[in-house]
Amino acid sequence: MRKFDCKAIVIGVSAGGMLALRKIIPVLSADFPAPVIIVQHMHPYSDNFMIHDLDRKSTLNVRQAEEKENISAGNVYIAPSNYHLLVEQDKTFSLSVCERLNFSRPSIDILFETASEVYQDKLLGIVLTGANKDGSEGAKIIKQRGGKIIVQDPKTAESKVMPQSAIANTNPDHILPLTDIGDFLNKYINKRNK
Repeated sequence: MRKFDCKAIVIGVSAGGMLALRKIIPVLSADFPAPVIIVQHMHPYSDNFMIHDLDRKSTLNVRQAEEKENISAGNVYIAPSNYHLLVEQDKTFSLSVCERLNFSRPSIDILFETASEVYQDKLLGIVLTGANKDGSEGAKIIKQRGGKIIVQDPKTAESKVMPQSAIANTNPDHILPLTDIGDFLNKYINKRNK
């Protein structure tokens, strides 16, 4: 595969997500050239343990996404629990408490769709383990706008429903075992993006 000129990465993950993210985020290099934006389905009153845990293990800055925050490389942004996370045209975040989508708030589809409007063919979407179909429609839209999609191999997922749904709904560019995704990103995301 040729290197991908990626300006942002969006990741959708649900059941089994913390363990999955621990296999990817700490592997990303300190000079990783694209911001990483994550929706992890959580209990509405979850604390920030996952953010602190990933931040300790990573060379990148792992943080909760904030309203009107500028999106920049060197950061991993995680949607706050019970808020939809949207990417605005000026490459900032907005938060919403609109109705749940696919029984979820934050919604992976909402993040994927709004990010694809902004980053178009320079967006990479990743669908990981999860127990519902959130992310499938968003992945399809990313592909329609020229972006790339990676889906975790369902055989390596704690919960297979989300990756299976994404594979069935779109034609992913890559289906990878969980343990290969971080190294793949380091190798194939073009370092010229800085």
